[in-house]
Amino acid sequence: MRDFSYGSPDSADAVLARRAAGEAPGVRYLGGGTTLFDLMKLNVEAPTALIDVTRCQDLRTMDFGRTEWRLGAGMTMGEIADHERVRGEFPALSESLWKAASQQIRNMATLGGNLLQRTRCAYFRGTPAYPCNKREPGTGCSALEGAHRGHALFGGSSQCIATYPGDLAIALVAFDAVVDLRSPRGARSVPFIELHREPGDTPHLETQLASDELIVAIRIPRSPAMKASVYHKVRDRESYAFALVSAAVGLQMTAGQVIDVRIGLGGVATRPWRAAAAERHLRGRALTRDSARQAAELVFADARPLPHNRFKVALGIDTLTDALMQSKERL
Repeated sequence: MRDFSYGSPDSADAVLARRAAGEAPGVRYLGGGTTLFDLMKLNVEAPTALIDVTRCQDLRTMDFGRTEWRLGAGMTMGEIADHERVRGEFPALSESLWKAASQQIRNMATLGGNLLQRTRCAYFRGTPAYPCNKREPGTGCSALEGAHRGHALFGGSSQCIATYPGDLAIALVAFDAVVDLRSPRGARSVPFIELHREPGDTPHLETQLASDELIVAIRIPRSPAMKASVYHKVRDRESYAFALVSAAVGLQMTAGQVIDVRIGLGGVATRPWRAAAAERHLRGRALTRDSARQAAELVFADARPLPHNRFKVALGIDTLTDALMQSKERL
C-alpha cells in the first residue's frame, strides 16, 4: 500500500468543496472501505488521497414516499437489509443485501460503495505476471484462455469477460432504480441500467461516473411487483460467497395472468443484467413452471459461454425458473 492523504468532511457540500479545492488526480471517495482497502493492499488501487464520506449525515437519510423510495448512499447495507419496511414491502432488496456479505461487512459497507465494487476476477486482483486489461489497459485478458469458471456469459468482449460481482445492483436494475450524483460541477441523475458499462475496448472504465462524481442517493419507483419479490442466489457455498448465478424477480398478477414482471440477473454478466426478453415473454401469460422455464431459456439462448463456465447456462435457466416460481408463491 502506498502513502495517501486523508480527510473526513461532515457533509456532502464539504466533501465536494474539498474535491474542488485542488486535490490530486488520484483522489477517491471512501465509504466503508470493505472493497477499496483490499484493492489498495493488492496495489490494484493506489489513490493519492481519500475523502471519507461516512460522517456525512446528509448521505444517511431514507424516505419511503408514495411514488418512490429514496435511500441515502451513506446508509449501510445492514441498515437497509434489516429495515422493517424493506423486509416487508421489498423483500428482494433486503435479501440481496442479506445474502451479499457477513454481518460485519454489512455493518460497514455503504450502499454507494457497494454499487461500485470491482470484479473478483483473480487476474484483475492478482500480480502483473497475469495480463489484465482492466488493471493495465492494453496488456491482454488472461481469463479468455485461462481460468474463467466464474466469468460472464453476457456483455463480454475480446478485451474482458470479468463478471460484475454485486447483489444489491441486481435488485435495483430489475426495478428501474435511478442514481443521484453530485460533483463540484453540479448534479445529475442516471437510470441505474445505464450506470455500469460493458467492457468493450475500454474495460478499465466500469461506470458512467466522472472521477469527481459522488453517489448521493438511490431512488426506486414504487411498484406492486415489489411486494412478492425475491432474490435467489446460487453459489459454491451457502454463506457469504459471490454468486455463480442470481436472479431478482418481482411479479404482479391478476386472474392468473402476469401483469408485470421484473427480472435482473447476477453472476452471469459484465454488468447488472436486465432480462427484458423474458419479461416480454411472460407478460399477459399464465405463469407455470413450463412458461417460467421457457422465459429463462429465451434469455440464456443468447449466452456466450467458454469451456469452464458452460455449466452456468443450465444453472442460470434453473435459477431463474426457481426464482419466478418462488415469487409466485409469495403473491
